[in-house]
Amino acid sequence: MDYMVVYSSKTGNTKKIATEIFSALPGMSKDMQSMEEYRGKDAEIFFIGFWVNRGTCDISVIDMLSELHGKKVALFGTCGMGREAAYFRSIEQKVNVWIPDDCEYLGTFLCQGKMPMQVRENYEIPMEDPERELWRKKMLRNFDEGLFHPNEEDLRQARMFVEQVLKKC
Repeated sequence: MDYMVVYSSKTGNTKKIATEIFSALPGMSKDMQSMEEYRGKDAEIFFIGFWVNRGTCDISVIDMLSELHGKKVALFGTCGMGREAAYFRSIEQKVNVWIPDDCEYLGTFLCQGKMPMQVRENYEIPMEDPERELWRKKMLRNFDEGLFHPNEEDLRQARMFVEQVLKKC
């Protein structure tokens, strides 16, 4: 098999990106499975997807990445916290360290995703400290912006990411 798309998705955001990546891959020698379904199916190129929790991926993704050897690996993910390039780079750095040295790392695509409403409820309580109150309002704006992601532009960028990865190969 040429391509394997494996993803971990808590709210459906990463699954949406995984589906877009899968559809952008050429040919018929490809498969897509959730992390729970994946049973070691082999491929030349792996696209590994994750949802971001506290600036990194979940343990199932760490376990899978750590077990890949001699493969080409591209990462993709969704996170609720903004779309700042510096934040995305920090996530990429925290996740790609789990890729073994004998693998070829092909890059990372990240985009914002919507979060569960209970997260917003945590930010709705006003704070007395003016600095914390500014932070709280920023978090509310970020949450509300995330309600519209992944959007069509995010999906377009995911397809472009696939094109960039395939050019490297």
